[in-house]
Amino acid sequence: MPAPNSPLLLDLYQFTMMAAYLEHGMTAPAVFEFFVRKLPARRGFLMAAGLEQALDHLEGLRFGDDDLRYLAQTNRFSADFLNYLAGFRFSGDVDAMPEGTVFFPDEPVLRVTAPLPEAQMVETRLVNLLQLQTVIASKAARMVLAAPGRRLVDFGLRRAHGAEAGLLAARAAYLAGFAGTATLAAEQRFGIPAFGTMAHSFIQAHDDESLAFERFARARPRDLVLLIDTYDTERGAQRVVELAHRLARDGITVRGVRIDSGDLAEHALKVRAILDAGGLGGVRIFASGGLDEDDLQAFTARAVPIDAYGIGTSLTTSSDAPALDCAYKLQDYDGTPRRKRSEGKATWPGRKQVWRRYDADGVLAGDVVSLEAEQADGRPLLQPVMRGGLRLAGLPTLEEARRHAVGELSSLPAALKQLETAAPSVRISEGLQRLAEACDRRDPLAPR
Repeated sequence: MPAPNSPLLLDLYQFTMMAAYLEHGMTAPAVFEFFVRKLPARRGFLMAAGLEQALDHLEGLRFGDDDLRYLAQTNRFSADFLNYLAGFRFSGDVDAMPEGTVFFPDEPVLRVTAPLPEAQMVETRLVNLLQLQTVIASKAARMVLAAPGRRLVDFGLRRAHGAEAGLLAARAAYLAGFAGTATLAAEQRFGIPAFGTMAHSFIQAHDDESLAFERFARARPRDLVLLIDTYDTERGAQRVVELAHRLARDGITVRGVRIDSGDLAEHALKVRAILDAGGLGGVRIFASGGLDEDDLQAFTARAVPIDAYGIGTSLTTSSDAPALDCAYKLQDYDGTPRRKRSEGKATWPGRKQVWRRYDADGVLAGDVVSLEAEQADGRPLLQPVMRGGLRLAGLPTLEEARRHAVGELSSLPAALKQLETAAPSVRISEGLQRLAEACDRRDPLAPR
């Protein structure tokens, strides 16, 4: 299995195009932009994520001896092309929206400017990295909006589509506002707080539920959370009350109980009453088990006494919208704007910028997509992040990006904070529209 940083994690046609470009001397600067054509169902916005990993990929892109030997064995490529790959280093520039930025269709999220073969080669992996985390961050953002003031924890590694997907999903969810993850490797790699309680198997391995609770508590007294729904949820809560006072004499505090099955709202109401009556008003209720943002919104509306949620499958697979209609397309080559005119997939040509306006209360009022050289009202969203193949100093850390995401969500108009689709306000500048018309008049099918 290739490593996640393998240069062969791309589509074969990237290599075949590169070889043809080089053979014909087509190495002038090219501009490619990554964008989303349309929003998934029930989405009013998306949240940009994955830039850190995209820059890592570009900076570290190298062809090792094993890669070159494999390519030679395929008999697909010339010796000159393999020699080019042996010395390959990405030398281009990248401009991008900061991670955690809310964006809308037709807005360039990332722009690559590099010699044509280089800009072409990086397409597959960039789309792979940006799409995955953007999908998960956007899903997580909906959950954060649906459960204000509640702690959300990623529980999804075991249902993720592979180890890398699970790890990067934990990062994307944290970026969007989750409190942490159950994935220990995400704590090691990204510094994301890791949370863990216990499984039903621990309870089942004992002949007595109370004994299981006590043994776990004494073995793991720090941040103690007990799983109470293995047999009977309310009886489990009563056993926690009975045990908690005895543990308190030994300096052990029950911090929370977790419910993972059944009617979570109904159980939470009954468990809260049992805990309060037993003097455990400070014990939090943590719920998990097949939850999505619709559940969170419904519980919030009913003021269900659940303090925190563990979210698994629906988050890590973004089960209702697992993919984006996204693209990485050529917008300019050798100083000439380029425009794809395919039916349903036409692009806006040229190097672009996105300008964001806010009203007097700091609420997002609308975006303008313009040519880079145009000026428009508002804040420019695309910022320099890499020059000459090296990332720029002072780029936001994950914690800074997370704070940026909080601000982005708070600035959304009320309609975009809802779970149902609302139309974002995005305008294409007059200059960009005129350029598209000019490109259409310059017919590439005309004989030369």
